[in-house]
Amino acid sequence: QVPLVESGGGLVQAGGSLRLTCAASGSISSINAMGWYRQAPGNQRELVATITSRDSTNYADSVKGRFTISRDNAKNTVYLQMNSLKPEDTAVYYCNANLRTITNLRIDVWGQGTQVTVSS
Repeated sequence: QVPLVESGGGLVQAGGSLRLTCAASGSISSINAMGWYRQAPGNQRELVATITSRDSTNYADSVKGRFTISRDNAKNTVYLQMNSLKPEDTAVYYCNANLRTITNLRIDVWGQGTQVTVSS
């Protein structure tokens, strides 16, 4: 088992900022890509941002210029800095990691989700 533990969600006013953190632990050999996804009520889960082991990033058009994804490979941790938040950013945010275990299995792991609510 490789749990992903997320933190940093909460309630913020429009224009404000939040920083999400996701840490992976357990039987990890290496982590390839890590990323953040979100799901608003009634909507499908959508990609927010991803980052590879070589720090190549990809963002949804809706968050470009406002959100920044980064990672600390030594800590198996990925961050999402969210600035200039809008009410439409309100969703449950999920962390994802594509990794290789110490038993040489490549698996996709999801966090439990953290709620981000942006008030207008």
